[in-house]
Amino acid sequence: MFQSFDDATSPDQGPPRLAALREELAREGYDGFLIPRADAHQGEYVAPCDDRLAWLTGFTGSAGFCAALRDQAGVFIDGRYRVQVKDQVALDHFTPVHWPETQAGPWLKDALPEPHNMAYDPWLHTQAEVEKIRDAGVTLVETDNLVDRIWEDRPAPPQGRAEAQPLELSGKSSGDKRKEIAAILKDAGHDAAVLTLPDSISWLLNIRGSDIPRNPVVQCFAILHADARVDLFIDPEKVAHLGPDPAIDQHPPDAFADALAALTGTIRVDRGSAPAAVSQLIEAEIAYAQDPCVLPKAIKNPTEIEGTRTAHIRDAHAMVEFLAWLDKQGPGLTEIDVVTALEGFRSKTNALRDISFDTIAGAGPHGAVVHYRCTTSTNRAVKAGELLLVDSGGQYVDGTTDITRTTVIGRPSREQQECYTLVLQGMIAISQARFPRGVAGRDIDALARAPLWRHGLDYDHGTGHGVGVYLCVHEGPQRLSRISEVPLEPGMILSNEPGYYREGAFGIRIENLIVVQEAPELGDRRDQLSFETLTWVPFERRLILRDMLAPHEIEWINGYHAEIWEKLELSGAARDWLDAACAPL
Repeated sequence: MFQSFDDATSPDQGPPRLAALREELAREGYDGFLIPRADAHQGEYVAPCDDRLAWLTGFTGSAGFCAALRDQAGVFIDGRYRVQVKDQVALDHFTPVHWPETQAGPWLKDALPEPHNMAYDPWLHTQAEVEKIRDAGVTLVETDNLVDRIWEDRPAPPQGRAEAQPLELSGKSSGDKRKEIAAILKDAGHDAAVLTLPDSISWLLNIRGSDIPRNPVVQCFAILHADARVDLFIDPEKVAHLGPDPAIDQHPPDAFADALAALTGTIRVDRGSAPAAVSQLIEAEIAYAQDPCVLPKAIKNPTEIEGTRTAHIRDAHAMVEFLAWLDKQGPGLTEIDVVTALEGFRSKTNALRDISFDTIAGAGPHGAVVHYRCTTSTNRAVKAGELLLVDSGGQYVDGTTDITRTTVIGRPSREQQECYTLVLQGMIAISQARFPRGVAGRDIDALARAPLWRHGLDYDHGTGHGVGVYLCVHEGPQRLSRISEVPLEPGMILSNEPGYYREGAFGIRIENLIVVQEAPELGDRRDQLSFETLTWVPFERRLILRDMLAPHEIEWINGYHAEIWEKLELSGAARDWLDAACAPL
């Protein structure tokens, strides 16, 4: 079992830890200290030894930060976590702050005395973050990590062994990738690029690892030179078994700082992902630009797309087996029962390497907690007439999956059906979208929201995120979001997951993965793009109101279900369930 149900944190742990941190602030003469979710690699998910935000505050979300001052402590959280944070932190000591509506700089400027000195660890904040806070008039000073000083039982750093991702799965050799990225550097006049994102380095070198739960990446740093040579800063035990590569020079991690200081020429640094310490250590000329691996990694090659299709068919078999099992259950089934059963069906494929994130199984009001994680203390049974939101995915060597289905135990209410149908209409709108080349996620995000908007409803998260191939389930730079300006390009994989959440009552989310493709020619043959659906699992018929759907929406659903019936080879009870689930509306 990959997933556990232990309570990772408790609200009562936060106050004494905050008090100990404030003692350090007083000892050093600082007015506050910033505690981000991020580690030195700036990944979304962190190893236990780097989960400082959760350790200090109790908040376990995948994004956010804490500004711990001498007299108050703000926990900055986005729309996904505004319900969750209230259950996880001691609200008499930590104050939730709506972010990004409220930015750190202005909040600190108002909260800090004058003069002030706000401390931060330069290895845990990007150059962009630091500049933005300073631009608001906040005085920031570098220090070692004050949380690490008081964290007495801090776990050891991860030491997972790297594995080679073979050419038949990667579709392109590491040597070819290095030459491709080196050419980008040469064209830009850059002599080297500093790489700090583990998924960028893992993609570039065609390696996978186990340093971060649910994300098969290898934690390390690298410097890619314009002649395609790589300096790799990694624990040698992680890669010793892979054999030498004459174009890759291996160094211990503690040699990274000196190597940065020794660089000459023009050095490319991503101010949005590299730690601020990187810029402080480099004495050569710095050219701030995006990590050169990010966009090529996001545009999947044909081998990666075909592998992802295969992974999704495999995952769909497991999901249908699960849904057929679930349909036989009645009230009393618990959230932990659901998570355990679903992981069991995926494991039976004999191909599951890990789950791609902790499965979200939110019954009734828990479904309104966007990134809910059930534990032994929060576990609840699904009651008759309640919605059950299940968001899950698998890591397979040929692809990463992410799917959400919302179902109902017993008979749904009309209101539940109406809300579900509105969400489904938004998902269909994205699935059917055609758009000119050059369009970004922000340009089509509203398609998913329009049905909800017409009824005065909305959701507080993006419509979709990028997805890797046996890498991180959340990947940039592409997104379906109001703030995404990255043009969509063929080969980019995204999620399509509108939702609706009513705090204290229920949550609805429906999610498929899609890949950008060249659109078939129509009309005056303008150059357009569209989406290919990758996920093949039926929707919940009991929650669909046919009379709310337009004819083209009914046609799309029926066509989608017909393809599922053709693609999936099942037998017995699962086939019987699938026959009924895929029957025309």
